Amino acid sequence: MQLAKRFSQLGTETAFEVLAKAKALEAKGKSIMHLHIGAPDFATPANIVEAGRRALANGYHKYTPAKGILELREAVCEDILKYRGVETDPDNVLIVPGGKPTMFYAIMMFGEEGTEIMYPNPGFPIYESMIKFSGAKAVPIELKEENGFSFSAEAVLAQITPRTRLIIVNTPANPTGGVVPRSELAKLAKGLEAHPNVFVLSDEIYSRLLYDGEEHVSLMEFDSIRDRVILLDGWSKTYAMTGWRLGYGVWPSSLIEHAERLQINSVSCTNAATQIAGIEALQGPQDAVDEMCAAFDERRKIIVEELNAIPGFSCVMPKGAFYAFANTTGTGVSSRELESRFLNDAGVACISGTSFGALGEGYVRFSYANSIENIREGLRRVRECLQPA
Repeated sequence: MQLAKRFSQLGTETAFEVLAKAKALEAKGKSIMHLHIGAPDFATPANIVEAGRRALANGYHKYTPAKGILELREAVCEDILKYRGVETDPDNVLIVPGGKPTMFYAIMMFGEEGTEIMYPNPGFPIYESMIKFSGAKAVPIELKEENGFSFSAEAVLAQITPRTRLIIVNTPANPTGGVVPRSELAKLAKGLEAHPNVFVLSDEIYSRLLYDGEEHVSLMEFDSIRDRVILLDGWSKTYAMTGWRLGYGVWPSSLIEHAERLQINSVSCTNAATQIAGIEALQGPQDAVDEMCAAFDERRKIIVEELNAIPGFSCVMPKGAFYAFANTTGTGVSSRELESRFLNDAGVACISGTSFGALGEGYVRFSYANSIENIREGLRRVRECLQPA
């Protein structure tokens, strides 16, 4: 069998690999603390589940328009206006099965041999994987701990070349929990005015998960580049709906037709009943979102305190999402080795920083989308693993 050469460039998402290993160990009777996967441990709110159940009972069993059900696209526009202060048109919204299709469509739309796409590093691993798969050169935007895992707009703009087609921005960020401040996003938007052929994919999937009064700033807010911004968001993280597979992209008018064609060629449309549940999520009570965010905030403080108490570890306080990106250079052990040792010896599933790019060496990501009890127990095991009696 001879696959296309581009498949040699296709990476993966290590969180799912670690999940599979952890489940295999559990099947053999080993106790595992799951501090790896980016999935809220909360149940989907009951009103959303009921909306999905009613949709199935009421006959939502067929294809929908490729863009998605109009009522849901209208609800998305209302939500964007409420939380970002930006008016959008339902015709520019594409409902997709999860967050990844939007990044897949955007990267495949702009990436080809001889082009460059810039992406955050350390960052969500599918960015780099898909850029390379498309044939484009993956150009890392370095995120440094001393800058709160944000970036310098000046440095980003300096990396643009005539081959640059797309820049990926993720705030709040996976895996670091970093948040890019308004000042840097404003500088980036201003600088991009001189590069009219460069588009931006703004991954804002964690936009509602912010702490300590941090504001979410969307690149859609900047009028001068609005017609070149692709917004990625969805329901997975905010509403604990990871398994429902529901997300959306808001596309510039110049691109929405192409995105819709990619949708038709790949998945046709998104699950009908899930879309009805998505309407309820956006238009129904938001109490559960606030409660989940408050719980994540409490866990955030505890996990950082616990991590900083481990010899050889240090961890800055994340400002968003639900990940702690611990600096492990003080242990003298590579990130990949620590991931393996913690899983196999301590029964703690976590993710090597190098799973998020080469610049993640010296870090390990711990998800605090788990109970306080499990977080404390998991980090107790990590501490004992590093300091055996």
